[in-house]
Amino acid sequence: MQKDDLKKLAKTELHCHLDGSLSLNAIRCLAAMAAVEIPKEDAELRKLVTAPESCESLKDYLKTFDFIRPLLQTKEALHLAAYDVAKQAALENVIYIEIRFAPELSMDQGLSVSETVEAVCAGLLQAQKEFGIVAKALICGMRHSELSFTKAIFSQAKAAQQSLLVGADFAGNEADYPAEMIADGISHASELGFPMTFHAGEQCGCAANIAYAMQLGVRRIGHATVILEEKNLLENFVAVEMTAEVCLTSNLQTKAIQKISEHPYPALKSAGARISINTDNRTVSNTNLTKEYALYEEHFGSSAADFLLHNQDAIRGSFASRTEKKLLLSQLEEAYEPYL
Repeated sequence: MQKDDLKKLAKTELHCHLDGSLSLNAIRCLAAMAAVEIPKEDAELRKLVTAPESCESLKDYLKTFDFIRPLLQTKEALHLAAYDVAKQAALENVIYIEIRFAPELSMDQGLSVSETVEAVCAGLLQAQKEFGIVAKALICGMRHSELSFTKAIFSQAKAAQQSLLVGADFAGNEADYPAEMIADGISHASELGFPMTFHAGEQCGCAANIAYAMQLGVRRIGHATVILEEKNLLENFVAVEMTAEVCLTSNLQTKAIQKISEHPYPALKSAGARISINTDNRTVSNTNLTKEYALYEEHFGSSAADFLLHNQDAIRGSFASRTEKKLLLSQLEEAYEPYL
């Protein structure tokens, strides 16, 4: 398919980090609001907010976020950021997106958890009204933080009673903080009523993290690149209808895979696993969903029918309401009809 056709395809996204997906224009606005000096040339600014094509590791990739953190410390900044990312998605025909963020990373200057949640949801609501996209928020706990602190964040976020906040996640250094260390946090989020997605099997050969998350009732996994390294894991993954949030470009950058041909996508697809195509971090990885779709087409021969199926999988695995899912699935079928 031509690039214009790929852009026109209706899309969904389940794995998109707020602080890693800001447009350069938004970053400039945020920097002005925070009185932070940044390079005048876009090329120089991009170097600061985009990870190298080849990082040494996930830890190396995550360093890029340090530049953005000081820019997201007010309600106004978070509102603008959420609006910006949802707008970017809408302009490439994303009809549904879940944008995740870690409240603790925006509390350096005194914001409360509730204030961060309310600001992000307000930005998403504005984008929904202006562009027609259905945009939801997920909160991230950070693996390296004290578990009691993260549990309190989850509780306070739930108490904010924001209807656009629909789920929770754990992100960060998987190698040093495996699933067992944060199991109580996962259980706490579930008890609060947050459906969970979970970064697991992204690197470090941690296939056991996927299996353990599955045991805890998690039904969405971010990345899952090492799913083939543990016997019967893929079979069990399919059996319980888990969804794999696949992020090709960022997996290459973080060395989760050395080359695209090593990605388990073909095995996931062949086994009938639910698959969602995602950017992970639009800016940090210098990508968007149209670019990601082009990679699938180039390396795996993916067709419009495949993209339709993966988007349907994404909606079924999403944290949208049952009514929203029904409407979105119908919208997808209608949008893909001319391409099938």
